[in-house]
Amino acid sequence: MRLLIVAYDFPPNPSPQSLRWAYLVRELAASGHEIRVITADLPGYGPGGLPEIPNDVRIQRVWPGPLSALLRKRRSGDFSTGDAAAVARSDGTSTLASSSQLASLNWKGRLAKRLKDSLSLVLFPDYRAEWSPWARHALRRILSEFNPDVVVTSHEPACSLPLGIEASRQGFFWAADLGDPVLAPYTPLRWRSRARRLERAVCKNATLVSVTSESFARLLSDRHGLDPSRCMVLPQGFDANVDDQSVAAGIFEHDLLELLYTGRFYDFRRADALLDAVVGIEGVRLSIATPSAPEYVLRAAAAHPEKVRILGFVKHRSALQFQRRCDVLVNLANEDPVQIPGKVNEYLGSGRPILHVGDAEADATGRLIEALHAGWHVKRNREEIQTLLRQIQRRHATVGIGGEERDVGTIAAYSWQRLAVDWVRRVELLSPSVQSVSGVPGGMA
Repeated sequence: MRLLIVAYDFPPNPSPQSLRWAYLVRELAASGHEIRVITADLPGYGPGGLPEIPNDVRIQRVWPGPLSALLRKRRSGDFSTGDAAAVARSDGTSTLASSSQLASLNWKGRLAKRLKDSLSLVLFPDYRAEWSPWARHALRRILSEFNPDVVVTSHEPACSLPLGIEASRQGFFWAADLGDPVLAPYTPLRWRSRARRLERAVCKNATLVSVTSESFARLLSDRHGLDPSRCMVLPQGFDANVDDQSVAAGIFEHDLLELLYTGRFYDFRRADALLDAVVGIEGVRLSIATPSAPEYVLRAAAAHPEKVRILGFVKHRSALQFQRRCDVLVNLANEDPVQIPGKVNEYLGSGRPILHVGDAEADATGRLIEALHAGWHVKRNREEIQTLLRQIQRRHATVGIGGEERDVGTIAAYSWQRLAVDWVRRVELLSPSVQSVSGVPGGMA
């Protein structure tokens, strides 16, 4: 099968969408599919332990537009760049950057953010849409040269979706990897009507729409009448083949209940109640791996360094090792209850229990964790979190918390290896003329 993937975010960018298609491309290429990628020519954080893209995958890096090109010389020096080697030494001692070194953005970063915010006032969905004219030119050329069996567009950002609409109107099979809603609670008011129209156009024109949760699939059916036969749940996954290396040795202490949060913070993803709860309990420590910590987190780490530890930016592969060595992984709920943060599915592959902090009763993430017996769902309330942590702490001190009750069989379906197989099978079901390279339906088995 010939696949053309349009993804603004792609390695070396370590964003969730970049990771998503890095893993899927790796698995699809390993199965013999011919792949070309159109992406923005942007720097990442340098070598980040991301999945290796096979050499036979051809990547067209397109000029990202005037502002992004001006800013793309910014490197990870604008952030704290930690790694396993910088956090845990071979002798078991640890070394961390100071809070001042971790203080979010320097003046260049703040200026860049202001410029991006200004351009985002006039471009939909945000400043990244300036990439679109050059991406469209590359799309037209590659459609003509490559004649792909399937064109895939990766959202977000939503600026990739009109390119899929163009490919669809030319008669190509379009698989829109929508992931999360275009029209979401955090969509700026000025763009809400446009986001709804684009989301509707995707549901109308795409041959296949993939989303990250059953809740979102139902939302698209209710909001736009999307036929369930053209929609599949393709969540974020985990790598079933992570090497069990010792890069994280010495970072966690056996006599503490060690909590770990890996990921970014947003206004709708806050940790205030969690921080207050951890600070108030002896024998519990929260470590945070993030490229940019908000001020309230920095203040908590500065005031209680023995309770709250900021690791800074940790490369992807090292973060996976950290996840496998802590006691409990922490997830902070998104504002939209139908969204399941991709980090949760990555956590599932660690074998460690997950503490999900969120208020919504109909929270898709909480329901998933509870259904898989993979951890706990607690409201964003200091007292409730403390009560649960004390229960976990007692179990940790007696029988341990190794995740023995997890639904291992169901969790295995969330590996990138299995998800790639599922995606190919759905494509072939919708278009029998699209043949897998082995001639066998879902020919990746």
